[in-house]
Amino acid sequence: MSAEKLGLDSGMLVKLERMSIMAKNRVRSAMQGRRKSRQTGASLDFADYRLYAPGDDVRMIDWNAYGRSGKPFVKLFLDERELAVRLWIDASASMNTGGERSDGDNKLRHAKRLAACIGYMALAGCDRVGAGAFGERVSASLPLMRGKASAHRLFRFLGDIKPEQEGNLEKAFGEPGALPRQPGMVWLFSDFLYESGIHEALHRLQAARQEVVVIQVLSPEELRPDYAGDLRLVDVETGTGKEVAMSGRVLKAYREALEAYTHGLRAFCHQRGIVYAIAPTDVPPLEWIGSTLRTGGVLA
Repeated sequence: MSAEKLGLDSGMLVKLERMSIMAKNRVRSAMQGRRKSRQTGASLDFADYRLYAPGDDVRMIDWNAYGRSGKPFVKLFLDERELAVRLWIDASASMNTGGERSDGDNKLRHAKRLAACIGYMALAGCDRVGAGAFGERVSASLPLMRGKASAHRLFRFLGDIKPEQEGNLEKAFGEPGALPRQPGMVWLFSDFLYESGIHEALHRLQAARQEVVVIQVLSPEELRPDYAGDLRLVDVETGTGKEVAMSGRVLKAYREALEAYTHGLRAFCHQRGIVYAIAPTDVPPLEWIGSTLRTGGVLA
């Protein structure tokens, strides 16, 4: 699937190439990229000195330090290493809603567009990118790849993600092979409308040495509902329903419950050092990236 079918035009891609992901923790990898690691190498960021040892590159000797001390010190630099970025899309039925009363995407399509933006940005920055989709279990995965030439594979994979029925975050990331074996960064795009299992799944990802970014994708209908009258509300995943008389009091109680829920998720993420952000589906991806992620220190 082309970038255009995901809502990414050439102008957007050019702007994304000018941005880069800011990882909190410096990581080590076997391949060189643009990500700074604790391993010393040959980037331009000075790290420290040590005495010359046979086999060292004589070009790294600091002759000014030698003149002052009479000892051959070599300069050490922070090596620049690639980051393994994994994008996970919640494809449960609740994500395939929204946009009915606005001009925005539904949540699943919006999550795909955001993931495409982050993925392209990472590929353009010489990082490796993989992706996956899950409902009650992991339903599709794309292995790590590198280079802007791989963007079409990423876009095609994201575009082909189909909605599932029920979702289970804890179960999906409890499957064998779901957790990465090497340190990296995981971006989770979901509405996170689960009764349980969120904390457990995030714990597992962090235990797998992942820097986690939680993107809660919500629709205007969820953030600012304006329903009225007698309605039957149906859970799209379980099929169960409930008759509700929509009134100002009911809507107020809903908004308070949603605020308490999102505040609780945000507080948990903050305590665990996890990046958290809400992504309304009626805010264009680039506008949201600039106003939320860049100002939040996730991107540069």
